[in-house]
Amino acid sequence: MAAAKRKGGAAAGARPKKRAKGSPGEPEAAADAKPGPQEYSIPAPVSQGKWKNKERVLIFSSRGINFRTRHLMQDLRTLMPHSKADTKMDRKDKLFVINEVCEMKNCNKCIFFEAKKKQDLYVWLSNTPQGPSAKFLVQNIHTLAELKMTGNCLRGSRPLLSFDPTFDKEPHYALLKELFIQIFSTPQYHPKSQPFVDHVFTFTITDNRIWFRNYQIIEEDASLVEIGPRFVLNLIKIFQGSFGGPTLYENPYYQSPNMHRRLIRLSMAAKFREKNQVKEVQKLKKKESKMLIEEDPTEVVFETPAEEKPVEIQLVKPESKAIVKDKRKPRKIERKRQKKLFRTEAKA
Repeated sequence: MAAAKRKGGAAAGARPKKRAKGSPGEPEAAADAKPGPQEYSIPAPVSQGKWKNKERVLIFSSRGINFRTRHLMQDLRTLMPHSKADTKMDRKDKLFVINEVCEMKNCNKCIFFEAKKKQDLYVWLSNTPQGPSAKFLVQNIHTLAELKMTGNCLRGSRPLLSFDPTFDKEPHYALLKELFIQIFSTPQYHPKSQPFVDHVFTFTITDNRIWFRNYQIIEEDASLVEIGPRFVLNLIKIFQGSFGGPTLYENPYYQSPNMHRRLIRLSMAAKFREKNQVKEVQKLKKKESKMLIEEDPTEVVFETPAEEKPVEIQLVKPESKAIVKDKRKPRKIERKRQKKLFRTEAKA
């Protein structure tokens, strides 16, 4: 019985015999392998390139920022698909800790917003962990929701970077230009980016400050329409290391917000003091007794006497002028009398 089962199992599990060459079923299989003329192949993806530039930017802030700074930070994250977010950093922590946070988040660039006195905002742009890094004072912040501009762009699209010609003339501006290019330019073939270029980031230098603007490129005539956000960066210092180290450049035109507020207070105090001094002088003048000045005999020296006219005495009475009577006057008097009569009759 066991031998019969083995034989039956061998017969059941035996492989089918191979077809001989030139069998009639072969052309049918070949016909099935070739796609018909009505079938369509799936198109390849738009970006067939490889993501090589692995730039990642960490955007976060310290505690104590206001709502406008929070919205600006969120706008930058939406405009930069290669950015990452993190929780707020405690004020007691030193800035060198940010290098470790960037290493944990696998980021090699950082934008850190630092708030002081709940009214001053500073921003650090750093290449972690080697450096360099730059510290700016942020002024005139206007966010996307606040501006309500007519411009618009695709989320995640790659921007063009436009720089003022002054960036190529001075060495510290050239260093900042390279730092801006590495931070704000979206890497090609980034997974979260779109393969389109429809907006421009402009960096303009005016009044020793860097003005940031974001414009949409309109397809029809290549004109620019502002999207937002917008802000002004006032350079303070450039450091060799990341968030510290030796100072490479210090802005001689920079004035701290505390000094600016102090000068405003001093100017207001000077105006107030000047007003009080004027009032005191006026009071003293009123209290002073009036001095009678004697007549000066030399004042008459320069007076030129007028020519004396001969006095004419009229012996004959002058003729009286003819009085012209107004003819309309009696008519007016009659009208007034008639009106009085009508009023009395009406009352009776």
